[in-house]
Amino acid sequence: MAAPEPDPRPGPTSGPTSDSEPDTGPGPGPDTPPGTAPGPAPAARSGPGLGFGSGPGPGLGSGPRPGTDADSDTDADSDAPAGPEPLTVPSMSAGPDFGLRPWEMSDLPLVREAAQDPYIPLITTIPARYSDKAAEAFVRRQWDRAATGHGYPFAIVRSRDRRPVGAIGLWLRDLPQGRASIGYWMVASGRGQGVTRAALRTVTHWALHDLRVPRLQLFIEPWNTASAHIAEDVGYRREGLLRGWQQVGDERRDMAVYGLLNSDGPADGRAVAED
Repeated sequence: MAAPEPDPRPGPTSGPTSDSEPDTGPGPGPDTPPGTAPGPAPAARSGPGLGFGSGPGPGLGSGPRPGTDADSDTDADSDAPAGPEPLTVPSMSAGPDFGLRPWEMSDLPLVREAAQDPYIPLITTIPARYSDKAAEAFVRRQWDRAATGHGYPFAIVRSRDRRPVGAIGLWLRDLPQGRASIGYWMVASGRGQGVTRAALRTVTHWALHDLRVPRLQLFIEPWNTASAHIAEDVGYRREGLLRGWQQVGDERRDMAVYGLLNSDGPADGRAVAED
């Protein structure tokens, strides 16, 4: 598992989420389709120092212009930096056996299984003690990530029975600097089937070639050799060790950083993030 991007909310950036923790941020209402931001999807356009292509999936736009000062005829905030626009999470095939789609409220069984895992609640905001209320808040936070332009959260679904078995996200916090990060996790029932590799390859290819993100990065604990092998197989290259990089449970832990550039050539004779 690669360390996921923390949820955009107050409090600790990682670690267990208590059952009573409130869901913060505006987010879509209960009648908003999952993964869909309110209103029409923004058109792809150039951001600061970064050009988005015309492929599927919206880019980050400039956001709505601040309103004018009520006591002035001029736009007092005309030079204020624009915020990210809402994003629409697409559905994508990850090969013949798996697919990626927006989170749905029907995914509560996946949250329940993830909450029982000894590691997933430590590096995500999956509730450490499951309750329907906490699980529903977790799903709404995934919708809120897209609605606030923080990134694209996907549920990973097995094609033959439509069962969700994991999650992967493309997080855009550092996109103005030309980089984005990917985090993913898989429950026990989905492991050993090539799910993670297929999902990571799909999101990586989409981000590099359709969204034209210049750099992607992953953060993996050094002991997690299985996840490291998957990242390297997709084309990521280990670049170094970040000491005490992330809070995992009640301790600071090292993270190995893996990077992949849009301009990278083949790694070990294989095309980068090939389909």
